[in-house]
Amino acid sequence: MRVVVAEDVLLTRAGIVRLLQDAGVDVVGEAEDVDGLMAAVALNSPDVVISDIRMPPTHRDEGLVAAARIRTEHPGIGVLILSQYVESDYALELLRDHPGGVGYLLKERVYDIGTVLDALRRIADDECVIDPTIVQRLLGRHRAQGDPLAGLSAREREVLALVAEGQSNNGIAEALFITPRTVEAHISEIFLKLNLDTQPGTNRRVRAVLAHLKSVT
Repeated sequence: MRVVVAEDVLLTRAGIVRLLQDAGVDVVGEAEDVDGLMAAVALNSPDVVISDIRMPPTHRDEGLVAAARIRTEHPGIGVLILSQYVESDYALELLRDHPGGVGYLLKERVYDIGTVLDALRRIADDECVIDPTIVQRLLGRHRAQGDPLAGLSAREREVLALVAEGQSNNGIAEALFITPRTVEAHISEIFLKLNLDTQPGTNRRVRAVLAHLKSVT
């Protein structure tokens, strides 16, 4: 796995690089701003880019803008965005046009290297990864009367959350200790209750779920 790391704080960037290298990841480039990131991507052709969402000069959403640009100009390169804060709208924006090969994790997840490695593998396989905290925030937002999620059982809500995180049917089955066939049945029932199109493909269904969550929040 070849990775470029973009983070403007030197000590943070060095820490991320060290954790990745200790886990056997080949860090082929580093950057402190968007220009440096784009140059490193063009020069090193990584499998995945890891970028902070806030970078110079404004420290707002430069990383998000760069992610969209990378996915457009280099569709074979995945992007994992890291954020210090739970910013649900940014996560939704990231997936709106590029539902595959992208991820959005809270920066604190970096210290759980197993989670990061799993995310990198899934993103490199053109899947998407959304931080569980962000999904729970979307699911837990106050909604008006007539909340369509109210019709879901507790188990269906668990499955819905894992679908929104980008988990495959097998991944959901392992997490909930149920069979993949049971997962398929739950997902079919969930999509029926929410009036969602049950298109095949993990990324398409994640995009559908997140669009639905945004529409009712």
